Amino acid sequence: MSVEPFERGRLEEALLKGLPDLLAEVRDRLVEHWPDYAAFLDTDRDAVLGPAELFVHRLLDMSIANLNSPDETTFDRGDETVRRVFEEIGRRQLQEGNDLTRLLTAFQLGARVAWRHVAATALRLDFAPVHLAALADSVFVFVNQLSFSAANGYLQEQIDDAMARERRREELANLLLSGRASTEAIRTAAQQAAWRIPETAAVVIYSDGDQLPSGTLIPRLEPGALPIRRNGVVVGAIVPEPAGPGRRLQLGRELAGMAAVVGNSVAVAQLPRSLEIARIAVRLRRTGVLSDDPVFADEHLDALIVWRDEALVAALRDEMLAPLEGETAAARERLAETLASWLRHFGDRQAIANELSIHPQTVRYRMSRLKALYGERLDDPESRARLFLALEWPGP
Repeated sequence: MSVEPFERGRLEEALLKGLPDLLAEVRDRLVEHWPDYAAFLDTDRDAVLGPAELFVHRLLDMSIANLNSPDETTFDRGDETVRRVFEEIGRRQLQEGNDLTRLLTAFQLGARVAWRHVAATALRLDFAPVHLAALADSVFVFVNQLSFSAANGYLQEQIDDAMARERRREELANLLLSGRASTEAIRTAAQQAAWRIPETAAVVIYSDGDQLPSGTLIPRLEPGALPIRRNGVVVGAIVPEPAGPGRRLQLGRELAGMAAVVGNSVAVAQLPRSLEIARIAVRLRRTGVLSDDPVFADEHLDALIVWRDEALVAALRDEMLAPLEGETAAARERLAETLASWLRHFGDRQAIANELSIHPQTVRYRMSRLKALYGERLDDPESRARLFLALEWPGP
């Protein structure tokens, strides 16, 4: 069974002629609970008429298809115009801060009004009941598909907005770490990224350099963490106020098991320094000099200073321990151990004996040997300081 051509023409003409009255009723029904939508119909009536006319044409197409194939009434997904129009309506809802449910509820109201007008017009033209049923089915299928398109546009706008915000946050992080941005540039970029500029911040880096499961770090460090990416992979973050009350305990808990390093807390303009210190700490963690989990760099500044250049540390050790080269390996180890304890305990023989679990006479013997090897250098404060560094930082 199908709708005769002349019947479609008469109905189409009548529905198009009645569109202004239909839109006026929808507008009146929207005023109480959706005044902004009602105002839109008032101010943008011409813009609404185009999609409304399209609705009529597509409604009749679907009705005919429904009569010919009752079990296959579907929205023509190839009709890009309809889809794009209503996806854009959904996008606008998010942009204007409206809830999606408000829009979908308004669609339902509009569908009820539309059906009453369509049904009244069809009855006035003496349409057969089977034709009326096809029209009813098409109205609500079509409106459901329009609602789906609007909801899809709304959700896609959410995704696009989140991605854009994430890109702006990533760009802000790169700007802060560049060391070349002006205060005004930082302020502008922070505003665009919706990031409140803190008094202080620090750089967090994954010390193993491997990508953790997607989204692992940033959600833990929210609110306020900025992602640091390299080649599309999150390798760290900028965290605000790391020295705030309870913040270190919180960071320690959030970063546990991540092989992470937290740079020192600095003013935002000095974040490149925090990055540099964090990178040194990452290297020392990899080589075993630092083993905390996570590593807070400001707790190990002495180690960072000493091990910033491994070649210099090696040169210092070679120079300061050269007098022991003539001893056997076992003797070198015993003498170096005793010398380190002697420096730590300022020559207190009993304390040295207790620490090394040896007899004080053994301490006396070893120190005599060391004085023979080092001579007056053991009495020189500068030499003792250099010896202390060489012995206390033996490396991984």
